[in-house]
Amino acid sequence: MIGLGTIVNVGTVLIGTTIGILLKNGLPKRFEKTVMQGLGLSTCFIGIGGTLSEVLTIQDGEIGTQHTMLLILCLALGAVIGEALNIEQRLEDFGAFCQSHFAAKGDSRFVEGFVTASLLFCVGAMSIVGALNGMFYDPTMLIAKAILDGVASILFAASLGKGVYLSIVPIFFYQGGITLMARFIRPWLTDVLIGQMSCVGSVLIFAISLNLIFNSKLRVGNLLPAIFLPVLFFFLAQFFPTLGTL
Repeated sequence: MIGLGTIVNVGTVLIGTTIGILLKNGLPKRFEKTVMQGLGLSTCFIGIGGTLSEVLTIQDGEIGTQHTMLLILCLALGAVIGEALNIEQRLEDFGAFCQSHFAAKGDSRFVEGFVTASLLFCVGAMSIVGALNGMFYDPTMLIAKAILDGVASILFAASLGKGVYLSIVPIFFYQGGITLMARFIRPWLTDVLIGQMSCVGSVLIFAISLNLIFNSKLRVGNLLPAIFLPVLFFFLAQFFPTLGTL
């Protein structure tokens, strides 16, 4: 069944968030900060591991790097595009709209829960590769991701509340959209290109972890276009071969 992985992913987030809400009601307030920092630390190492796995190379026993200039260019141009579109503000506005209509009064972290969970669940490598595989009736990777997201949603909801429920909307449309487009775009996506997209996504996961650990405000939403810019450089490299060496 096409899209099965995304459906399962939505289901595990719903279940995980419900469990997290129940835990939240039974946990003292002082637990929230430690829970978020613990989740931030685990997210940090996921981001670092994913980035290093694509950037570092080992040849003849020597460690080298690859795609570093591409990574810098994608993040810089992605930031410009994201700021022009003001993606993060639009996410927050959508969250605020839903908060005003569905959230209980006093749920001050509703928008934060929605934005943070949505970004983490959508920017990783598994979202892209798993959604592409979904077109070819292989939901394995997205089901694995669904389990991870379900666990993460418990922790998010236990600290940030019901806004995490709303993250199923971008999960459904983002992953589902990639799955539907996979028939047309998969033939052009080489393993190297998918690895480059995954690398950028891993950097954004690391940025999310900094927000979780230090309660900072890196505008990760406005960096989202960077994930797809390796595709642009890949096609430009057909006409300007120098770009293929970035």
